Amino acid sequence: MRQEYAWRSLVLAGFLGFIGISIILQIVRIQNSTEANTFRQLTADYANVTETFYPDRGEIYDRNGHLLAGNKTVYELSVDLKNAPDKNAIALAVGVQLGLNPDDLYNRMANPPEGIQNLVLADNVDSDRAAALQQLKTAADAKAKESGTTSSLDGLGFWAHPQRSYPEGSLASNVLGFVNLTRRGYFGIEEKYNDLLAGNKVNIVVPTDPSKAGDIPRIPNGTTLVLTINRDLQAATEQILDESLTKYGAQNGTIVIMDPQTGEILALAASPRMNLNQNENYGDIFRNAAEYDRAISMPYEPGSVIKILTTAAALDSGTVVPSSTYLDTGELLIGGATIRNWDNQAWGVQDITGCLQHSLNICMAVLSDKMGAQTYYGYMNRFGLGRLTGIDLAGEAAGRLKIPGDSDWYPVDLATNAFGQGVSVTPIQLMTAASAIANKGRMVTPRVLLAMLRDGRRYNSSTQYAGSPIKAETAQTLNHYRMGPVG
Repeated sequence: MRQEYAWRSLVLAGFLGFIGISIILQIVRIQNSTEANTFRQLTADYANVTETFYPDRGEIYDRNGHLLAGNKTVYELSVDLKNAPDKNAIALAVGVQLGLNPDDLYNRMANPPEGIQNLVLADNVDSDRAAALQQLKTAADAKAKESGTTSSLDGLGFWAHPQRSYPEGSLASNVLGFVNLTRRGYFGIEEKYNDLLAGNKVNIVVPTDPSKAGDIPRIPNGTTLVLTINRDLQAATEQILDESLTKYGAQNGTIVIMDPQTGEILALAASPRMNLNQNENYGDIFRNAAEYDRAISMPYEPGSVIKILTTAAALDSGTVVPSSTYLDTGELLIGGATIRNWDNQAWGVQDITGCLQHSLNICMAVLSDKMGAQTYYGYMNRFGLGRLTGIDLAGEAAGRLKIPGDSDWYPVDLATNAFGQGVSVTPIQLMTAASAIANKGRMVTPRVLLAMLRDGRRYNSSTQYAGSPIKAETAQTLNHYRMGPVG
């Protein structure tokens, strides 16, 4: 019996040993198989998730530190339809706090789009209203806990997110532009410097297990910009523009104030404008973009304003001198077309001062004819007509200066261009060209950025010169003329 028992023990031990070795071998095989790599990857995937973190967008200030564009926290209100037993209560609470129709809210929850479980009821809700709703939900939750029932506001959720804020509403809206819901800037400063303002988003691997969550590294905010704009001057300029439009029955207009020595834009008023906080109206800007950036985006026929450039070219080229005279007979035949003054009158003998003071078309036509097309258009090109100025606002248009050789240029254009007809420019182009006269013959590039603030340091922008179309002596001569009314 003892031998039989010993034999059975040996067999059992051998069998168990065989099973153990088989298990070990199987474990080793699994750990080194392709399936094991897949399982390990799945485990890692579920253990961590990659989240994208966005920095706060840089703020925008005027030159004196007045905030023009900042950020505020707003809330998206949503409802988890599968965990909202009392949709009537949610509809009533949200409707009363936000001024929405509770019946409409209930119908949206009762008839959601197919496949939607988390339904957004409202977005861009300000902090005060969101806080009031959160207090109602807290009270409802506490009451339900005491009574052992389900909260009437179960399923109502709040998601905080940043939104661009414009404390001054419509002030300088044509300069600032706006930021849409995808965090992208459009028009003006917001588009031109979007990458600087937005900063760099960061993708971070975050553990799904809260006990293993680590600290999220600091994400640098976007660059803050300081503009050349003077907030008070901007407000006064916009008021003057609005009053002038009403007084003269005009539909739109623009006023630009620029320092001719530095190119700094101190004020840029345009009409129409819009309240930048009303993002539901952004679509109107997209459909009528040029109208909102009129000073830089909408070329127009400048008329007599261009006569100062024609006179500058004639003096600088030596075609005439300040004492030169001509006989204004009231009419001039050029290229088969008759040129007349703005008042259809003859002004007799006039010198260069008289040409400008009386804004005489015939005088300008005579000057351009004496210069010849090559000289005249050479000067207009140096003044920057038909080219972008390089102003740091998005959406600038170049306008157009026809020249000999273009299919639609005719000899009479030399005369009419000289007094501002048949040529298209933007207001900012004229400001840039005129800066040469006020700045000893040197043109400056217009700019709206004064400085950038980042990581506690300030980086100032500098004056950029756009060429010297005329000599300093010519500019000085023109500055001595007294300008009368423009016809």
